[in-house]
Amino acid sequence: MPLIYKNIQPYLNTHQNKASRLLSYFGLCVGVVLLLCSVQLYININQLLKDKDPKRNGYDFIPVTKTITNENMTDDNRFTMAEIGDLKKQAFIDDIAPSVANQFKLRASAGSLLPFSTDLFAEALDEKFIDTVPPSFFWKEGQLDVPIILSADFLEMYNVFALGQDLPQFSAATITNINLVLECYGPGGTQQYRGHIVALSDRINSIIVPENFMQMANQKFAGISNVPASRIYLKTKDANNTALLNFLSTKNYHINKDKTRFGRIKQILQGIVSGLGGFGVLVILLAMAIFAFYLQLMIARSKENLQLLLTLGYSPAWLSKTVAKKLIPVYVTVIVVAVVITALLHVAFKYNVQGIGDVLPIYIHWIIVVIAAALIMLSAYINYRMIVKLLLKLQ
Repeated sequence: MPLIYKNIQPYLNTHQNKASRLLSYFGLCVGVVLLLCSVQLYININQLLKDKDPKRNGYDFIPVTKTITNENMTDDNRFTMAEIGDLKKQAFIDDIAPSVANQFKLRASAGSLLPFSTDLFAEALDEKFIDTVPPSFFWKEGQLDVPIILSADFLEMYNVFALGQDLPQFSAATITNINLVLECYGPGGTQQYRGHIVALSDRINSIIVPENFMQMANQKFAGISNVPASRIYLKTKDANNTALLNFLSTKNYHINKDKTRFGRIKQILQGIVSGLGGFGVLVILLAMAIFAFYLQLMIARSKENLQLLLTLGYSPAWLSKTVAKKLIPVYVTVIVVAVVITALLHVAFKYNVQGIGDVLPIYIHWIIVVIAAALIMLSAYINYRMIVKLLLKLQ
């Protein structure tokens, strides 16, 4: 006759302490719900609070300048090579690109289509730090056509005041069809170039021209070959790194807080959700402790019967495995209920919070199912080891 749980069930005092057992199941369910919901919320926050300027290859690119105060406003607040070298040594900074500004006068006009002219400032920057670089962003010595990458914010500002000045508005597509006349002049002379906008940048808040054109023009029109950077761009894995922000603050360097606003909000929310998940783990541990107390009482009350079974030849390993198996359906039921509750709360969050219905998927993330399965296996293993330990003490 095969050995099964029914053979030993009459010898186990399992009908008492139902309150503690039910309390442990309820606590386990609550703890698992808190843990799974915190993980799902963490994933939802990452999906909802994506930066307007997405990371490129997993990196953030942020502009840094020196803070201008009443005391230093008359000083030369450009970055020295020693300061740039110091920044490169920092572990939380992966790369640096100084932006080179024009040292000559630059005037732009657009003929009869846009009957006005204005003085401009321009910068040159390593292409690896620019978010949109088309193949046409290229210039060689002697070329009169100069490609330009324009800040998307500049186009937005132009369209705001254009109608009030009887000027046409432009879309992102049509602005690339506008030909500009760029007049470069300085001590070295005057020359006109044909400028055309080849792309818009959401990252760089400036007018960008190729680096070799800027170097040539600064040398030719201003007689300057080495231009210290007034602004530098940092490449970092996390623009909200506390060590990075503290370092920039101690150096009196300025960073645009709006560039990291969503990241800061994300950090706060993720901290709250992580705390919720930690509380869920604590509740799970407390539930397991209560259930361990229930097992200890069950075995203590069944001590004589269990010693008899051991004397009759039942091995502690078989008894532990058999009792633990009987408890697995309970754990599966409790954790599956927790997964269902998590899924329902996720759906409620998706359809009841305004503006996120199209962003979040209707189903919970697959990692939730993996965590639930891991909890079932962990609970079964812990119970098995606990029962083995208690039975060995009876021998």
